[in-house]
Amino acid sequence: MSARPNDKLAYKLVIPARFASTRLPGKPLLDIAGKPLVQRVIEAAQRSQAAEIVLATDDVRIRTLCAPLGVTVVMTSPDHATGTDRLAEVVQQMGWEDDEVVVNLQGDEPLIPASLLDRLAANLVAYPQAGMATLCTPIHDARDMFDPHVVKVVRDQAGFALYFSRAPIPWERDRFGVEEVATHEHGLRHLGLYAYRAGFLRDFATWPEAPMEGLEKLEQLRALWHGVRIHVDLVHEPPGHGVDTEEDRQRVAALLRG
Repeated sequence: MSARPNDKLAYKLVIPARFASTRLPGKPLLDIAGKPLVQRVIEAAQRSQAAEIVLATDDVRIRTLCAPLGVTVVMTSPDHATGTDRLAEVVQQMGWEDDEVVVNLQGDEPLIPASLLDRLAANLVAYPQAGMATLCTPIHDARDMFDPHVVKVVRDQAGFALYFSRAPIPWERDRFGVEEVATHEHGLRHLGLYAYRAGFLRDFATWPEAPMEGLEKLEQLRALWHGVRIHVDLVHEPPGHGVDTEEDRQRVAALLRG
């Protein structure tokens, strides 16, 4: 897919789409308001300024569906331990230069605003000392702060990540533990969208799991463990609903029909 002449960004966008899913087997091919989920995600990606969109899959059925949709389809190994490892294989197969900016869009995010994808890529371009860039949004509900499924991040004054955790960080010593804490002014929710430099992805795939990564089950901690800087941009436009369950599928389909 060629870049449009007025593009200010020239990044690569990769959509990993595995057929296997614990909660929704064959998820990329499930119907979402008249189109397969993976096609909805591709259409969202095509509204961005990405110079090239690559669909990375391990299933021939997904390849057959996506090949006519204006994207490059790459067959990847079904044995990758992480999604980042799958991206590293795409980088190798495509032969991208080390400084190429690569944005990862999960194959179950059909409502993602294109502006967030472009902002993510631009953020990494703006911080050449970073190997990765990602996004966060303020936490306003104490339930989110204490929910282990909501990943939190603490940043330094320049916006670089100090740490990511499933625990409530930063811990507000004089407030937490008090009943009926309704808000938390300093909490930041990490949004699972990433931009990488291609050279970083090549390195990442060679590193073993970091101790913190194994404890928290958060891949980005492997990067911090190895001294890679991650810039975290604050946004107030969180991505739309993803599709992890049948209830999610029905909700997203209703939104798209509406």
